[in-house]
Amino acid sequence: MPPRGEWTTWALLGGRGAGKTRAGAEWIRSLVDRNLAGRIALVGETLGDVREVMIEGASGLTSLAGTNRPRYETSRKRLLWPNGAVAQAFSASEPESLRGPQFDAAWADEVAKWRYAEAAWDMLQFGLRLGARPRQVVTTTPRPVPIVKRLLSDEATVITRASTYANRANLADAFFRSVITRYEGTRLGRQELDAELIEDNPDALWSREMIDATRVARAPDLVRIVVAVDPPATSGPNADECGIVVAGMTESGSAYVIDDRSMGGLTPLTWASRAAKAYRDHRADRIIAESNQGGEMVSTIMRQVMPQASIRLVRATRGKWVRAEPVAALYERGLVSHVGSLARLEDQMCDFVPGMGKSPDRLDALVWALTDLMLGTEAGAPKVRRL
Repeated sequence: MPPRGEWTTWALLGGRGAGKTRAGAEWIRSLVDRNLAGRIALVGETLGDVREVMIEGASGLTSLAGTNRPRYETSRKRLLWPNGAVAQAFSASEPESLRGPQFDAAWADEVAKWRYAEAAWDMLQFGLRLGARPRQVVTTTPRPVPIVKRLLSDEATVITRASTYANRANLADAFFRSVITRYEGTRLGRQELDAELIEDNPDALWSREMIDATRVARAPDLVRIVVAVDPPATSGPNADECGIVVAGMTESGSAYVIDDRSMGGLTPLTWASRAAKAYRDHRADRIIAESNQGGEMVSTIMRQVMPQASIRLVRATRGKWVRAEPVAALYERGLVSHVGSLARLEDQMCDFVPGMGKSPDRLDALVWALTDLMLGTEAGAPKVRRL
């Protein structure tokens, strides 16, 4: 439970499976049971996250409720307790939805991966104005993003850290055998397991400062959009991530990274369908798919789910760093902007050191997309421009 004393924000930084969701839910439940909060905001990355994790998840508000058990009103996206307390669900992807309502308590989950974190957080603060002492809890895995740094530097914030190991008794043995063994002691493991705030790797090709310098809230009109796909070598629940990144280019030649649909544990048909949906959602012009892991099978699978799409297969014949360096140079020149926050993609970018570590799938897809849009041919190859 949160420490005692004068504070406005309790920031609970936790590793994967550290029980931070349960702590957030128990704090809200405690306020409601003692009639200390009657109007509550529940803010997650999406409305689906709020319902499936914060409300109805294994450690959510309905699962942990005692006799004062709330019911979820789907049509109005709110949770109602028998004693009259009400919690409204909000998506951080729609900051304007927080404009207007007011609260005496709030729970914000996984703020480090909110796409429009600064805007959503500011709107939440404006609404936290009821009662004698409005308070909020933030439960998140730490990332060195501006919103997390802002919270940690605020004198009104108290900080609690919880590692994955602290919740060992409630986690599956298979999780520890596979995940802990693989990531323990690594930079990513220190962030995702030990809840440390890990700054950028100084040897990486990208930095958060570089990305933040050109970040925008929305993209301008784009004359060309591509969906780049980096398929995994295997399929099923234990498969690596399939990198799926959407980027576009303006008439003036600037590029905008507008979406990251990457996901792990997918079958070939599932990741192909996911890429096809990104193609349709963004009205893309072409799908760029790396064929190293599947050859023509990649094209065949894509044709099953998107027979009319323009598909171009690309093959990596040179090292990743050779392909990535010209793309990093585009960022250094201010020619590439990210639309909102693409947290997991940016984590890979700011930790990628040529020749070291595992091949990052999201970064691979990003490199293919921007290479196709801005470099024309394989990065590093000679080019001829007609005058």
